[in-house]
Amino acid sequence: MGLVGSMSPEQLKLFDSQGFIVMESFAGAEEIDGMRQRMDELLEGFDCSTASVFSSKNQKQLTDNHFYESADKISFFFEEKAFDDDGHLKQPKQLSINKVGHALHEHDPVFKRFAQSEAISRLLVSLQYKRPVIIQSMYIFKQPGIGGEVVPHQDNSFLYTEPPSCTGLWLALEDANITNGCLWAIPGSHKNGLVRRFIRDDKGVHFDNPSPSYDRADFVAVEVKAGSLVVIHGDLIHQSFENQSSKSRHALSFHVVDTDGYVWSLDNWLRRKVDPEPLYVS
Repeated sequence: MGLVGSMSPEQLKLFDSQGFIVMESFAGAEEIDGMRQRMDELLEGFDCSTASVFSSKNQKQLTDNHFYESADKISFFFEEKAFDDDGHLKQPKQLSINKVGHALHEHDPVFKRFAQSEAISRLLVSLQYKRPVIIQSMYIFKQPGIGGEVVPHQDNSFLYTEPPSCTGLWLALEDANITNGCLWAIPGSHKNGLVRRFIRDDKGVHFDNPSPSYDRADFVAVEVKAGSLVVIHGDLIHQSFENQSSKSRHALSFHVVDTDGYVWSLDNWLRRKVDPEPLYVS
């Protein structure tokens, strides 16, 4: 393989301690502009009638085929508050989308190039991945005024392997701060293990346990500049609040799992027709 890890011992120690780390200037302005421009093109071309609504608060509703089939497609999801009482969009579709997922990294050349970059692979080498795959990707808009809350959660709940191996890679495409809905996390919470899982069965999708209650005072804001990458342990408790500001907060999110000595759970919501190709094999 020949790849060398890019994280310093100090960075790895910090990641192990708090369960997340911010890698500043991970992506350059040209890369960011390219991905944002490409998303503008995808939004311009998509048919509103083919999208559904996404809400992290009511994920039991996510049982339609559009959600399930998005596992290996480029699919569009609206914000809950994008529609009026008659079911019409309140504003242009470009300002109404919650996210695009979940296989941008495979089907679009611009996002695929970034996903398969040496920078991503070297980061994963540092985290000791042997045969990593990006299991899902999402372009998240956090729209001005209507950008929905993402409730406290752990990524391993949704993308479970045995043993757990998920890491989130969250790239800020715009500055993210407490005003426009940045990430918040409980440092060190990953050391308490996985709290619950999000299961798909013949009844649809549901959690196997109720959500614990969390003290807001335990969370710290993860404010970052555009181009920063937040690396998130799969068991870290993290969230984001509604964006009530006049500025969007675009981000690109990848979730990575290992496939060398790890088994993808068959009762995950995400079920692909074809297994993803590894970024590298070591």
